[in-house]
Amino acid sequence: MSIERLYCASAGFEAACRIPGLAAAHRSHGLHGHSYFATLRTAQAAAAFRGAEVETLRERLQSVLAPLDHAYLNDQLANPTDENLARWLRERLQLGDVRQIGIQSTTHCGVDLDNAGHAHVWRRYRFQAAHQLPNVPAGHKCGRMHGHGFEVILHANSDLGERDLAIDYDHLDALWAPLHFELNYRCLNEIPGLENPTSELISSWLWARLKPQLPELSWITVYETGSSGANFNGRDYRIWKEMTLDSAVRLRQAPSGHHLAALHGHTYTLRLHLAAPLDAVQGWTVDFGDVKTRFDPLFKALDHHPLYEIADLPDGDVASIASWVLRHGGQVLPEIDRVDLYETRGCGAIVSRADCEELIPV
Repeated sequence: MSIERLYCASAGFEAACRIPGLAAAHRSHGLHGHSYFATLRTAQAAAAFRGAEVETLRERLQSVLAPLDHAYLNDQLANPTDENLARWLRERLQLGDVRQIGIQSTTHCGVDLDNAGHAHVWRRYRFQAAHQLPNVPAGHKCGRMHGHGFEVILHANSDLGERDLAIDYDHLDALWAPLHFELNYRCLNEIPGLENPTSELISSWLWARLKPQLPELSWITVYETGSSGANFNGRDYRIWKEMTLDSAVRLRQAPSGHHLAALHGHTYTLRLHLAAPLDAVQGWTVDFGDVKTRFDPLFKALDHHPLYEIADLPDGDVASIASWVLRHGGQVLPEIDRVDLYETRGCGAIVSRADCEELIPV
């Protein structure tokens, strides 16, 4: 199996700014500040030795962001929007094959630049609702009426240029407002079109209502729980399942005396991405419960274990571990085509099958 690897790094910074051109009543008109979070994903990450790529990238990212930390952003950029900050960062990193640069000004909104330099504005929303899945086998827990605190992320490609209307957070808020009214504190099964409200069908239901009003809509993400959900781009459905691993590692290729050569450990965040056709009856691609059950033996082999004792794991760096998970996970879950593994928030590796379509991450 041919795979592609991306290395990921992240860093935060505290800064104040003013956004010019806004109405005096706008909440962002005056001097204000944010705890920003920047992310980087690249296929090329030169390092002193294999396994040091993530640490090297993080240090590079932190050094480029240093002039912004605890600073007034307008001294660096005339108009320090999230998109302009992402472009500023991309220019100064001077890295090859950058797949994504992201800037979050809050946990609920941000901008991602893709490998073509297109800016995808995203905004997170929440609603509280009940539902049950009417077509599941007898005894399936989702067949019982239950509820979730759902989350939805709308992504819009602000560079499409299909019209003059700016795609910003306020515009997304205005489009979401009537949908929030329709979904929040409701039973989803009672809403026309959501008689079988799986995460996949909720995402396509939202797409059908938003796309005519927002031609720039590029992606919808629906979180059913904090660790699972679905994506829809108007054509393809995908799901993911996330879990944490508490594991011990050491890097065989690290030089003697380097801290990565020492026995250490992480609480890893592991995310499995799966792609499959939509089941016309069940309304899902793969049952989240089946993902958990079928992957469980591999999870138990990794969690609370010294990973350096796994015979066919070449080394303890995140890219090697993620590649191992993709290879072995694909044997029990053929639908897996991408694995994300993070040592800390935003710092890790993404491995995917070479034929996996480049996707906007959730």
